[in-house]
Amino acid sequence: MKLKDIQLIFHSELDTIYGVDEVNSFFNILIKHYLNLNRIALVLEPDLTLSKSEEQPLFEALSRLKNNEPVQYIIGETEFFGLPFKVNKHTLIPRPETEELVEQILKTIILDESNKSIKILDIGTGTGCIAVSLAKNNKNSQVFAVDVSEEALKIAKYNAELNAVNITFIQDDILNPSHPELINSSQNFDIIVSNPPYVRELEKQEIKDNVLKFEPHVALFVPNDDSLIFYKAITTLAVNNLRDGGQLFFEINQYLGEEMKHLLADFKLKKIILIKDIFGNDRIIKASKI
Repeated sequence: MKLKDIQLIFHSELDTIYGVDEVNSFFNILIKHYLNLNRIALVLEPDLTLSKSEEQPLFEALSRLKNNEPVQYIIGETEFFGLPFKVNKHTLIPRPETEELVEQILKTIILDESNKSIKILDIGTGTGCIAVSLAKNNKNSQVFAVDVSEEALKIAKYNAELNAVNITFIQDDILNPSHPELINSSQNFDIIVSNPPYVRELEKQEIKDNVLKFEPHVALFVPNDDSLIFYKAITTLAVNNLRDGGQLFFEINQYLGEEMKHLLADFKLKKIILIKDIFGNDRIIKASKI
């Protein structure tokens, strides 16, 4: 079958679900991944014909897309901060908003003109996207990354190797007050960062099926009556493990910006700044230990 005819089938079956532009994006991603073809191939070779074996993965992907499965899970990879990352059902798919969190941290590091080694802790690392991106873009750093999920840590370790960075990975539950495997109070981090679960159960109706049906709920949702549970635990750890002048960075629920400011103030943190994302939502908050 001709490649352009397969593209027409994608549009006929998916446009009502995703829209024309997103279907074009999916198709370009898939032909690049499975056939090593760029989108210009359809222009340069309008009559390009595929064999049955070449067609098969495209039609299998079409079936999975019709079921709202994210294209990143279908091909098992994505890009974050210009770097390649492996993803699977045990990890959240990195979001553009989280790239903004990484940018904010890197700006802070650049502003520190001491050129000293920076010690960073990423809590709830998932794919390792934050930890890996920080390590890749700041060679003068020592990065630690923590996650409760053994399966997620396998992916994060793979991504560190894929991007040629050295990260110390630790399996532990931030909600465990003793943190037996985590970091003891003798550590002095310059930066602690986290993008923890923050979607309240009451907000599930706002979540699209491609997220709700496929991404790990343990990394997404928190109880309605204790929506800041992870932030409280991480901030408790941070006040004991940040050096004086060290900084805490969070990605947050867009509806809970003011609550987060009060939480950090209650822990006596200073220079609390709430930052909007590219969509105009409260998404990042940072504070300093003075």
